[in-house]
Amino acid sequence: MKKPEKMIVYNLFPLLAGKFTGWQKHVSRAAEMGFNWLFVNPIQRLGASGSLYSISDYFDFNELLLDPASGLSPAEQVRETINDAHKLGLNIMIDLVINHCAVDSALVKSHPEWFQWEHDGQIAHPFAYENNKKVVWKDLARFDHQHTRDKEGLYQFFLSVVSFLADLGFRGFRCDAAYQVPRSLWERIIRETKKKYPDVRFFAETLGCPPDQTRKTADAGFDYIFNSSKWWDFHSNWLMEQYALTREVAPSISFPESHDTVRLCEEVGGNIEGLKQRYMFEAFFSAGVMMPIGFEFGFRRQLHVVKTRPDDMEETGVDITQFITGINSIKSGNAVFQEEALTAILHHDNPNILIMWKASTDGRQESILILNKDIWNWQHFYVESLQGFIQIGSPLVDVSPENPIEYIPAPFTYDLRPGQGIIFLASK
Repeated sequence: MKKPEKMIVYNLFPLLAGKFTGWQKHVSRAAEMGFNWLFVNPIQRLGASGSLYSISDYFDFNELLLDPASGLSPAEQVRETINDAHKLGLNIMIDLVINHCAVDSALVKSHPEWFQWEHDGQIAHPFAYENNKKVVWKDLARFDHQHTRDKEGLYQFFLSVVSFLADLGFRGFRCDAAYQVPRSLWERIIRETKKKYPDVRFFAETLGCPPDQTRKTADAGFDYIFNSSKWWDFHSNWLMEQYALTREVAPSISFPESHDTVRLCEEVGGNIEGLKQRYMFEAFFSAGVMMPIGFEFGFRRQLHVVKTRPDDMEETGVDITQFITGINSIKSGNAVFQEEALTAILHHDNPNILIMWKASTDGRQESILILNKDIWNWQHFYVESLQGFIQIGSPLVDVSPENPIEYIPAPFTYDLRPGQGIIFLASK
C-alpha cells in the first residue's frame, strides 16, 4: 500500500465555472475549504455535439473557456489559471479521454486505422447499458486500441497528449472509462510519463465495472481509483466486499455526487443534514474524497456536459462551507483518513445507526464514526463503553466538526440529530 497522502479534491466543472479568467474565485474558495486538488473535466476543443467528452482537437481549447480580452494566448490562459491554483497549494488533474474522440474529429480522416469500424463501413460508437437498455453515443468515435495496425502510432499520439497537458502544469489525469482501454497501454503511458514527470498521478475511472475488473485496471500502475460508495444504502454488504477486494491494490476516492449523477440536494429534497451526513461519510470512508462545485451551496440543478453554463449558478441560501472545511481539516490532519485503512462496520442494536471502525495501517491511529443513517429523525445511541470498540489503549477524543463532546462517559448515551455523525479518534 502506498504511503498516505492528502487527496481532497474539488471538481471545478468548466462549463459552470466559465472562462479561465473567472476561475480564480472558485479556486480560492476551494483552497479556503481545505481542498488540495482540483479536478477539471476536459477543456479541449469540442466536436459539433458540444459535449465535454467529445474532443475534436486534443491540442486546442474549448472556445467557451477562452477570454479574448485577456491579452494572453489560449495556452497562456490555461497556464496562468494553473499557476494561480499552485500558488494557493492546489494541484490540478484533468480528464484524459483516450477511449474515444469526437466523431467529426479530423483524426477520423487522417488516421482511420486508429478507429473501430462496423461491418457496413460506418464508424463504431461507444455504448453502455442503462437499466438493461443499450445507449449509443453517436457523437463519439471509438479508438481501436486492441486491433489497430498502428498501435505504436496511436500510443505515441496519446503520450504526446499527456506530455502536452503535463507541460501546461496539470499534475494528475483522471482516466475516463479506464477499464475500456487495454491494461498494457495504461502500463506504458503511466511508466513513460512518470519517467519525465515523477510527481504526476493517474486516477482510474472504473465506475460500472465489477471489483475484479477494477483490480485488473488498477494493477496497471494507477495511483488511485474511484469507488462506488455514493450509491451505498448504509445497510447492504456489497460496499465492504468491494472495499476488501480493492483496498490493497490502489487507494480509492469517494464522492457524494458527480457530474454524472443527480445533485444530492435534489435527491434528498433539500435536506441540508443529508448533505452533511453524506459528505462526512464519503470523506472518512476512503483515502480520498471529491466534491463538485456547488455542493457546498446545495445546488440542485444537475451538471450537464453540453448544456451547463455560468448562468446556471444558483442562489440557494444554503452554505455549508464551514462544515466542509471542518471535515477536510480532520481528514488532512490524520493519516487514518488518508489511506485505505482497515475498516469494519460494527453491529448496534439500533439499525438506524452506522458504526464504522478504522485503523491506520501503521497501527498508530484508530477511529470510530457513529452516524445517524436517518436524515429526518433523531436516533438514540447507547453503549456500555466506547473504548470497547478500539484496540489502542489511548483514550478516545471527539474530533467532530460540530459540537464536539469534551467528556466521554461510560456508559455512553447520546441522541443523534437527523443525519448527525460523531468522529472519535485514538492515537498512540
